[in-house]
Amino acid sequence: MFETLLQSSYFALFLIIALGFMLGRIQIKGLSLDVSAVIFIALLFGHYGVVIPKELGNFGLVLFIFTIGIQAGPGFFDSFRSKGKTLIILTLLIVGSASLTGLILKYVMGIDTPSLVGLIAGALTSTPGLAVAIDSTHSSSASIAYGIAYPFGVIGVILFIKLLPKLLRKDLIAEAKALEAQRRGKYPPLHTATFLVSNIHVFMKSLAHLQLRTMTGAVVSRVEHNDKISIPTADTILHEGDMIKAVGNDKSLEQLSLLIGERVNNDLPFGSTQELQSMLVTNKNVINKSLGYLNLQSTFCCTVTRVRRSGIDLPPEPDLLLKFGDKLMVAGEKEDLKELGQVLGNDEKRLSDTDFFPIAAGIVLGVLFGKLNISFSDSFSFSPGLTGGILIVALILSAIGKTGPIIWSMSGSANQLLRQIGLLLFLAEVGTSAGVNLVSTFQESGWTLFGIGMAITMVPMIVAVVFGHFVFKIHILDLIGTIAGGMTSTPGLAAADSMSDSSAPSIAYATVYPIAMVFLILFIQFIAALVV
Repeated sequence: MFETLLQSSYFALFLIIALGFMLGRIQIKGLSLDVSAVIFIALLFGHYGVVIPKELGNFGLVLFIFTIGIQAGPGFFDSFRSKGKTLIILTLLIVGSASLTGLILKYVMGIDTPSLVGLIAGALTSTPGLAVAIDSTHSSSASIAYGIAYPFGVIGVILFIKLLPKLLRKDLIAEAKALEAQRRGKYPPLHTATFLVSNIHVFMKSLAHLQLRTMTGAVVSRVEHNDKISIPTADTILHEGDMIKAVGNDKSLEQLSLLIGERVNNDLPFGSTQELQSMLVTNKNVINKSLGYLNLQSTFCCTVTRVRRSGIDLPPEPDLLLKFGDKLMVAGEKEDLKELGQVLGNDEKRLSDTDFFPIAAGIVLGVLFGKLNISFSDSFSFSPGLTGGILIVALILSAIGKTGPIIWSMSGSANQLLRQIGLLLFLAEVGTSAGVNLVSTFQESGWTLFGIGMAITMVPMIVAVVFGHFVFKIHILDLIGTIAGGMTSTPGLAAADSMSDSSAPSIAYATVYPIAMVFLILFIQFIAALVV
């Protein structure tokens, strides 16, 4: 009966996932496999003849890569501008050292060139690399060698990434917190303060004339004149003895004090018709519009005092573009705030709902882009493939943010759920596929090719750590993402993704993966054409 149940792919799939989660929760000296354990259970099931359909694996891969791209997109281009040169060099070192290791061992162990390029593709788990290896050599030896190297290419990267923080004595949770603090440090915290108008040079001048926001970066949210508190407009005139309340960082508030007058401890409470509200940006029509373009102060007599995005308070600069899910703190008259709420959307339910059209449309565009065959010359052409196509399209779409009525984003909870489902499907299918012929392949082809494949997998990761950690001083979270991307290892990214809540590994992976894919194809074509 149990054997019959195992023939049902759905029963086998969820049994593998359940057992994988049980194994993943076992800790040995603080180290656990987490969700990556699913692939080890799948290898065991695959060895005994259980196979998860390839379509389920591809479906999972598509979901996983698309959600990674959507999450990483907004930070991808910033990362590429700031760290791109270093990450490209490191990627070249990874792919180059893999190829050089294979070439050295080819001559030491006496293996043929088709087997060599197959081993390189398998050790770096690159299906596009295998396609190029077969096309370049026209030999079945390439696919056999790929099958031998592939299982350790999957397992080795996962284990290496899991062990790396221990070897470098790094606490990833603490490192993620430090990285988040560094990110927040770029945006100094905002505070409120009250000032007495005592500088003779500002008496009887309007806020528009003084340009306080431009001069200091602070936002005036309230003005008290003759014991009456009001929400300021551009035409508000300052008089001697008035008090103003402003929002800004320490530096901007200090500059405001120099322009306006001394800082005082008085508070300026709202009147009965005024209040400070938080509003969510959920209306598609205002997304990617700047605060200056919307001109909320003139239109609604409301003042935006801060914008909260991804846990960070941003100063409401006129050129700040609003994104879906931004939370605005707005001061104004109650009736005006109601009207403004309708314009911004302010619909919490809509924020939590998942619109599946952008997901489906984005994946369709990614699959189509992956089918493109880009020719650089008669001897070299490049196709992004399924993984590369979806990743590149997702990165671009999420960076764009909005196209007409379509918002290329999803809530954090929806992204996490779809990513986890996709990852589990992918790992279960990859593991059972690799496990089917694991033992028989070794018996037929011997352990020599397997040992060479192991070396081609391990040496580049060691090179990456030596140069990345000790020479380039790359942050540990960026390093593990770069290793996963440089090795073109989606299971490696899964291992990195499960080790911390930081998006840094995903961004690094997304930065180097397309580059690694191109480098690997070039190296395989070069070896196949020139090495005898």
